[in-house]
Amino acid sequence: MVDKEKTTTETEEAIGKAGTTVKEGVVSSLKGINEIEAEIVSLVRNTVSNTLRASAEVAKETVHVTKDVVKGTIQATEEVGTGLILSTKSVAKGIVMGVSDVGGDIATVAGQTVKGAVKGASEIGADVAMVARRAVDGAIEATKEVGGNAEEVAKVAVGGAIEAAGTIGTTAVRSVRDILVGVVEGVKDVANAALPKPRPTSPSSSAPEKEKKPSSSKAPQEEGPPKSRGKR
Repeated sequence: MVDKEKTTTETEEAIGKAGTTVKEGVVSSLKGINEIEAEIVSLVRNTVSNTLRASAEVAKETVHVTKDVVKGTIQATEEVGTGLILSTKSVAKGIVMGVSDVGGDIATVAGQTVKGAVKGASEIGADVAMVARRAVDGAIEATKEVGGNAEEVAKVAVGGAIEAAGTIGTTAVRSVRDILVGVVEGVKDVANAALPKPRPTSPSSSAPEKEKKPSSSKAPQEEGPPKSRGKR
């Protein structure tokens, strides 16, 4: 009896030690992830703001720089083989903050960023819905930190995600819509507008067919040449 109690106690202690070891490892990994994300945000923010400061036309160059940065992110994750979902939020956040640093339109750039991320995810076979969510979250988080209009940015970002999903297919629109529901009001309306509309049925096809009158048993006689009357 004593041996059984001793064995049970030792097992519980072993599980406790195993749990503690895993916990410490996970905490260390998560801290590492947070540091990596912070580094990505800082890298993207500085790159975007410095590039735009050197440009004469900030508004025009913003779109180009945004596409360029998103493309660079996609290529980086392709080379490594993973990390798009993890890095998307940080990249989106860095882009919005970098544009904000130079007084650019953060709502427009948020939409462009999310749109580019969704299209890029589709091209490399990544989870489009998850990438869309991460990009939208990053844009909203950055907007809040810089004191911008988070509600407006959220609407534009969600619209960009659904618009990009619309170029991929109906399934993509539905998955993006479902994962973004709750981010802003009206997501379903925006998504439904992007879904293909059913073809309207023609009035003739929708109207009930009229009952055909039973045809007479006598077949119509073909008109022959007029009969000549008797000789006069």
